[in-house]
Amino acid sequence: MERHTIEPRPGWQQTVEAQGLIYPLTRYPDDSLRPYWDESAYYAFTLPEVEALEEVVEELHGMCLAAAAHIVEHSRFADLGIEDPRLAKLIAESWRRRAELPSLYGRFDLHYDGSGPAKMLEYNADTPTSLVEAASPQWFWLEDRFPGADQWNSLHERLVAAWKRQAPLLPPGAPLHFAHSAGDELGEDLMTVAYLEETAQQAGLETAALPVEDIGWDRLSGRFVDQRLRFIRACFKLYPWEWLATDDFGPYVLDTLDNGGGTGSTLWIEPAWKMLLSNKALLAVLWELYPGHPNLLPAYLDGPRELAHTRGYAAKPLLGREGAGVTLHEPGAEPVLRGPDDPCCYQELAPLPDFDGNRVVLGAWVVEDEAAGLGIRESAGPVTDEYARFLPHVIR
Repeated sequence: MERHTIEPRPGWQQTVEAQGLIYPLTRYPDDSLRPYWDESAYYAFTLPEVEALEEVVEELHGMCLAAAAHIVEHSRFADLGIEDPRLAKLIAESWRRRAELPSLYGRFDLHYDGSGPAKMLEYNADTPTSLVEAASPQWFWLEDRFPGADQWNSLHERLVAAWKRQAPLLPPGAPLHFAHSAGDELGEDLMTVAYLEETAQQAGLETAALPVEDIGWDRLSGRFVDQRLRFIRACFKLYPWEWLATDDFGPYVLDTLDNGGGTGSTLWIEPAWKMLLSNKALLAVLWELYPGHPNLLPAYLDGPRELAHTRGYAAKPLLGREGAGVTLHEPGAEPVLRGPDDPCCYQELAPLPDFDGNRVVLGAWVVEDEAAGLGIRESAGPVTDEYARFLPHVIR
C-alpha cells in the first residue's frame, strides 16, 4: 500500500459531477470550499494485498452475522440500547426470517497501512454512504489515468446481480420505492439512493423515488403511501432504523412491518436485523466471541478496562456517524466513563495510518455476503469526520 501524488485531470470537477458525484467540494468552517473528491493523490495496492483484504472482509462479515445470532439468541438487545421490547421482538423476528428479506450491502471501516493485519474499526450495514464515488467516478478515473490497470471495484455489477437475485423476495405487482431524507443539503443521500435505484432498474425492477418526508399515511387503509397515493409495499430507505422506528410515525412502521412472508404491508430495505450490525456494541460482542482475533481490536461496553493503562481507547457512541461524539484517550489518563444517557463502546485506540500527514481509513464494501470494492477516505485529524476526502486507488 503506497500513496502517490499526481496532477488532477483538467476539468475534474465537472467530470465527476457528470458521473453522479454532485458534491465534489466540502465547505469548511471558514466558509472555504475544498475538494472532497481529491485526485491530487491516489493509493496503490498489490494484487496479493487486495486478495488478502477480500478474505479478511468476508471473514469479518461472517463473524458479524455470528455475533448478530448471539445477540438474538441471548436477548442482548439492552446492550445495544434497544429497550423497547416490541422493537427487540421485531428485530429478532427479522433475523430469524432473514432468508425471506432482501438485504443489499454494507461497508466496513478498516485500519490498514500495508504492514500488518487489517483491523475492524466499525461496520455500517444499514445506511452506508460514499458508495457513488467508490462505484462510479473512481472507476472512470482509473480508465482515464491508468488504462489497462485494475481496481478493487466490482460494486456496480454485484449490486445489479444482487437485485436480480432478490427480486423474488419483493412484493409482486408494486414498484420498489427508494427514499432519502430531503434534509441532506449536500445531495449525498439523494445521489446514493438515485444510484441504487439505477442499479435496481438495470436489474429489471420497476422503481419509484421520493423523500422520506413525503411518505404519507392513509388513515382509512392504515398503510403508507407515496405522493400518487400508491401503497408503499417495498421501500429502500437511506434513513437509519433508529430514526425510522422512533419518529412520530414510528409506531405505524412497526404496526405495518412486512418482516418476511408478506405478513405486513411495507417491507423495508435494509431489514430491521441490520440494526444489529450498525451498532457499535457489535464491536464488544465480537471481541467477546473472538478474543485475540488478529483483525479485531479489544472493545468493551462497561468501560475501557485495561485499555486505559495500556494502549489507550476510543469512546464511540453506539449509534454515532461520521465521527460525531467520538473521543480519543491516550494511555495512562484517568478513565472517562459515559452515563446511561450516552452509551458507548470503548475500543482500543488505533491511530489511523499516517501517509505524509494524511490519516487514512479503508472503506471495504460488501454486497450480500461478498467483498465488492474499496473506497478510501483521508482526514487531517485523528478522527474521520465530515471533512474527510475521498481518494481513488489502483492495483499495480
